[in-house]
This record gives sequence, structure tokens and C-alpha cells, in this order.
Amino acid sequence: MTRLIPHPVLSLSLVFLWLVLTRFSLGYLILGTALSLVAGWAYSALHPAKPRIGRWRTIPRLFVTLFMDIVRSNIAVTRLLLTEGRNGRKSAFIQIPLQVTNPNALAVLSIIVTATPGTAWVEYGTDSGILTIHIFDASEADHYQDVIVNTYEPMLLEIFE
Repeated sequence: MTRLIPHPVLSLSLVFLWLVLTRFSLGYLILGTALSLVAGWAYSALHPAKPRIGRWRTIPRLFVTLFMDIVRSNIAVTRLLLTEGRNGRKSAFIQIPLQVTNPNALAVLSIIVTATPGTAWVEYGTDSGILTIHIFDASEADHYQDVIVNTYEPMLLEIFE
């Protein structure tokens, strides 16, 4: 790709989408083109390096584990909402020290944490290596810390590092 238009397909798609959402005129065409070029440059700056996969055979195990955890968390959150409501539950923020430093592994871990009901990725300190997550039920703090550190982190280390 060129420096002026680093992602031509993305830029053309954005210009087309801009014209569909607004109306066709010379001003909107110029504005849409300028915005699509800026978006292409921004995407180039944010686009991470291609991940290096160490052990491919660990990926199916990661998906099965994630699927089982999502099902378990859905049941647990539903049970909490239907039986206890807000009476017996407190949410909490927990901090988990991580060994994973690979940006792609951290991105996958953020998807895992956010996709699991009852948890949300809040912050990761690159200098300290500490992950902060929000959990729906504070009584499950030890469980979530154990799952992330002893289940997901070793698999991600095998896959990405």
C-alpha cells in the first residue's frame, strides 16, 4: 500500500458508507474522502504485528474451556439475579498479577474476560503487569483469580509466547 492511502479497500468502503448515510454531493464526497484517509492512517498506526502462534493444539482446548466457563457463568449470574436479586450480592474490583506480556495474548484475554458473564476487563497496567477486573459477585473473587491465573494464562503463554 502507499503512504497516502495505506488501506484502499477500507478507505473506499468508508467513503461509500459515508455517501450512503448522508447524501451525494461534492462537499460530502470531499469530507468523506478526507475522513476515510484519516481512518486509514489511524488504522495503520493501531494495527498490531501479526501474531506468532507457538502451539496450535492448545487453541481448541482454550475454546472448550472458554465455552464451559461462559455456560457456567451464565447459569451463576442467572441464579443470582432470579433468586437473590440485590440482597445477598456485592460486586467488586479485583487485581490480578499477570505473567503474560504479549499484546495479542492480552487482547485475547480481554475478550475472554469480557465475554464471560459477570466479569468485565477494567484496566491493565503495562508497567506493573496487574489486571483489574470487575466481577458481579464478590464471593467469587478467588474463583475468577484462580481461573485467569491457573487456566487461561498458561494456555495463552503456550499459544503466544
